[in-house]
Amino acid sequence: MALIACPKCNSEDINGTPQPDSRLLIHCQDCGHEWLRGEARRDPGRPAVRTIDSLHAAFPTNLDVRPDVRERVAMLVSEFQLDHPAPDPEVADYRARFQPLFSREGLPTASPQDLLDFVTTDTVASPGNMSGFTRAWKTQGPDKAAQKVRESIEYLLHGPDSIRLEDRLTQLIDGRKVGFPSFNKEPLLTKVLCIAQPDRFLPVLRYSAATDGKKEIVKLVFELDLPPAEKVAWTIGRLAIWSNDLLRSLVGNDIPDLQQATRFLSWAKTRPALSRT
Repeated sequence: MALIACPKCNSEDINGTPQPDSRLLIHCQDCGHEWLRGEARRDPGRPAVRTIDSLHAAFPTNLDVRPDVRERVAMLVSEFQLDHPAPDPEVADYRARFQPLFSREGLPTASPQDLLDFVTTDTVASPGNMSGFTRAWKTQGPDKAAQKVRESIEYLLHGPDSIRLEDRLTQLIDGRKVGFPSFNKEPLLTKVLCIAQPDRFLPVLRYSAATDGKKEIVKLVFELDLPPAEKVAWTIGRLAIWSNDLLRSLVGNDIPDLQQATRFLSWAKTRPALSRT
């Protein structure tokens, strides 16, 4: 693969995935461009090559939810809002503190203490056990560790437009890009997205996790099956972003505050599904 260069950015940092028709699907790690190489072996019985656009088009949408499930969820929303009328004010204060720090202009001056506070506090959502991060932070030292965390956030939020957000997320999680490895985990990176774009990202920090991931919530509340994550097509970044957008479209109109929407989903998933009643 070393003699092949990306036609868009000329990078040689690429990989190839064999396709059923004998061609290679080439993916550029630097700009995200994908193209097919080789001559196709014609076989109408073989499945078609799946690019990122065809995968996204095949991902479930809110139109795939059954009408009876929609009706049930609407009733649950009404019930939930009677008992949970107001968002948590602490979340708004937390966002007001960190949103400016994560902007392109504010990030270079975000202090080590600010970044450490972001990681080790559970406001908005808990990223889980951070003992590995704190050990690495102490080993690197606050200044060096903070600079690497800034690099992670910079690439995620403000990286090249030629690489889709979902693929930048995958690259960070898979360790193929700059930053602080102990920070480049799905929960922390998703929490950054929740702060930077609170009207788009729900504070559900994992794609799949027991009953608390987006995949499991979609199944328990809306009775839809989402694909498992894998390395080639259904990458973790793509699934994390697309499942978030699906949940956003399913609950965001009825509960615009996505912190409240997440509280609703956590509550609704414990209610009996129609198929189990």
